[in-house]
Amino acid sequence: MTEKTFSIESYNAVDIYGVNDRNVQLIRERFPLLKFVIRGDLVRVIGEESEIVQFEKKFSLMLMHYDKFGKLTENDVEQIMGQQEDAEYYAVSETSSDILLHGRQGNLIKARTLNQQKLVDSTGKNDLVFAIGPAGTGKTYTAVALAVRALKNKEVKRIILTRPAVEAGENLGFLPGDLKDKLDPYLQPLYDALRDMIPTQKLLSYMEDGTIEIAPIAFMRGRTLDNVFAILDEAQNSTIPQMKMFLTRMGKAAKFIVTGDITQIDLPKNQQSGLVHASRILQDIPGVGFVILDETDIIRHRLVSRILRAYHENREE
Repeated sequence: MTEKTFSIESYNAVDIYGVNDRNVQLIRERFPLLKFVIRGDLVRVIGEESEIVQFEKKFSLMLMHYDKFGKLTENDVEQIMGQQEDAEYYAVSETSSDILLHGRQGNLIKARTLNQQKLVDSTGKNDLVFAIGPAGTGKTYTAVALAVRALKNKEVKRIILTRPAVEAGENLGFLPGDLKDKLDPYLQPLYDALRDMIPTQKLLSYMEDGTIEIAPIAFMRGRTLDNVFAILDEAQNSTIPQMKMFLTRMGKAAKFIVTGDITQIDLPKNQQSGLVHASRILQDIPGVGFVILDETDIIRHRLVSRILRAYHENREE
């Protein structure tokens, strides 16, 4: 057995241990073979050397995260403890990756997980990137941040955000209001992301003059998108013809990101998802990147990852 002591004397113990030592409990759950003895700002760890080495890496990442963001939530701890691979890459990304944007109210918007950073890196290398993963992994939010950054840096002239309005169909006419009112509920997550990143009046100005356009995928037909950063969100609900139509809109100096969750397809059973099809046939094309996000990237409430895991384990065949 090996024993090692870690000090957090330069930190507020409650910030690191969590309220009612909740963060400590999460660490114990992650390392059940280790014994932890905590006295004030000292953490004594007893167990096999290999386990202690793994704990030291994770604990260092926790402190690094706190140094960078000034806080350490239960979600943060679960996320850091859940990183099974590429811990060194994660550490580097946390210390050296650029801030994507300074959002409203001083919020710093940046990649917060390993796979979100891979999405940032892949977008820098490829003009078309597919980001596939479950709800809450930040794929849409990160994609919108990359688009807004490109606009602010004058790398593109316009942003186009689109998603399929799967449930509209023949029921669209029964919804109240004009066409915009009928479609806005399907596009609301995109508005929410933009509001986090652009001051209200500036966002309204961008939308009025067409610098930022949010529209259902059907509105893309027949267009050539030059100098545009385009995002197709909820792409699992696009059909194969819709996906082909969207991807072939790409003009000069354009960047495209396609996001979706292939476990949440709402299309009729007789229609194949355009995202699933594209993922199969475009894998080996140079200039096309694929980033897979998973439960370790979930940045919503910590229960989301547990809920998704339960559904995955008990899915009906």
